[in-house]
Amino acid sequence: MKSRYFTFENIQDKAKSIKTEAENYCPPNNIHFIPENAALLVIDMQKIFLEEKYSTFVPSAPAIMPGIRQLHAKFHELKRPVIFTRHVNTKENAGMMSRWWKSFIMEDYKSSQITDKLDLSKSIVVKKPQYDAFIESDLESILIDNNVSQLVICGVMTHLCCETTARSAFMKRFEVFFTVDGTATYNEQLHRGAIINLAHGFAKPVLIDEIISEMDNSNGRK
Repeated sequence: MKSRYFTFENIQDKAKSIKTEAENYCPPNNIHFIPENAALLVIDMQKIFLEEKYSTFVPSAPAIMPGIRQLHAKFHELKRPVIFTRHVNTKENAGMMSRWWKSFIMEDYKSSQITDKLDLSKSIVVKKPQYDAFIESDLESILIDNNVSQLVICGVMTHLCCETTARSAFMKRFEVFFTVDGTATYNEQLHRGAIINLAHGFAKPVLIDEIISEMDNSNGRK
């Protein structure tokens, strides 16, 4: 079931291919990225998904790390909000998560911590108990308080927490930009399917370089 479909060597070409395919399903619209309206949402970049010693390791996750770090830095440079989610559960709030997976991520597990490879010092961390980062969290109020109307989503896993959160954001009237090369999951089929589904009804598929280029152009116009 698992495969390393993104590597440091192939991620740019493969992500472009997936994005091109997904765009065939994207209806015409007038949604365009506006950096001053945007926040970066980095989903569940936790040790349990990023370190090979854990059974939940996502093989393609290391390949998306450099791009996420670049995005992270650019959003900070332009003083736009960066929000990290951290998936943690209790027996009380796990709900179907524990029944489906027969286990859940407790807050006191070292594996539940966000990777040390990302600097959280200037960012907001939101704890979430479900795939959907808006459920039982402060995410929506944080976005509203920061006058955010657009979300750039990256992180893991593409077809679970990232996709579910993107769908929910759309339903809450946020414009969603979903990074093809900034998200990863267990295999290419799941990743590609999620991107296509989102492109058809919920989010614009984008490459990290495209977002950074728009932010650079916006900064140059000031």
